[in-house]
Amino acid sequence: MKQILVYGDSLSWGIVPDSRRRFQFEDRWPGLLEVRLNKLGCRSRVIEDCLNGRRTIWDDPIKPGRKGIEGLAQRIEVNSPLDLVIVLLGTNDFQCMHEIQALDSANGIADLITEIRSSPIEPTMAHPDILVVAPPLIQKAKGAISEKFADAEIKARGLNQAIQAIATKHACHFFDAASVTQTSRVDGVHLDLDQHAVLGQALVPVVKGILESAGTEQVDGA
Repeated sequence: MKQILVYGDSLSWGIVPDSRRRFQFEDRWPGLLEVRLNKLGCRSRVIEDCLNGRRTIWDDPIKPGRKGIEGLAQRIEVNSPLDLVIVLLGTNDFQCMHEIQALDSANGIADLITEIRSSPIEPTMAHPDILVVAPPLIQKAKGAISEKFADAEIKARGLNQAIQAIATKHACHFFDAASVTQTSRVDGVHLDLDQHAVLGQALVPVVKGILESAGTEQVDGA
């Protein structure tokens, strides 16, 4: 069975936009990914490590534990052996208390990649492949999060291209969520129910291809 770790924030945790509720596992994109991979005969387990408010390398001044790089190496160690880590982060880097630009957030992703690859896993285990997913483009925030994400859509311009450049530089797989879905029609930042379905379905062939390619490489090298 293939082990996949999703390292993300509320977009992957599955928060219902403009609420504090959560979509069911099979309706969240990581859950949908697991269900459909298994239906296709690619036996997989998707482990969700998704924290609301998680940044890449920045702290939340109000809520502790949101600095994504802290403890990441140990999360890789805890869940090893892993075949794939999917990183979908960046949105919370543009909350109003952070004065950063797209390139800064992308460089935070680069630090996460380095941390994953230097994690202290057992010497008999290989470090996992990494799929970096750029979040869908932030729209003007609405509802309860409008102040928290004020001007985020401006500060985050070019984020997907910047993350793609980082993924290429570090030889990671890449997928641009904006190529298949927008952000929520309700709050402009998260994912609506149908958008989870679209993203999850779009990632199925991408992830299946990565897992099968890795398996082929192992057989060929045996």
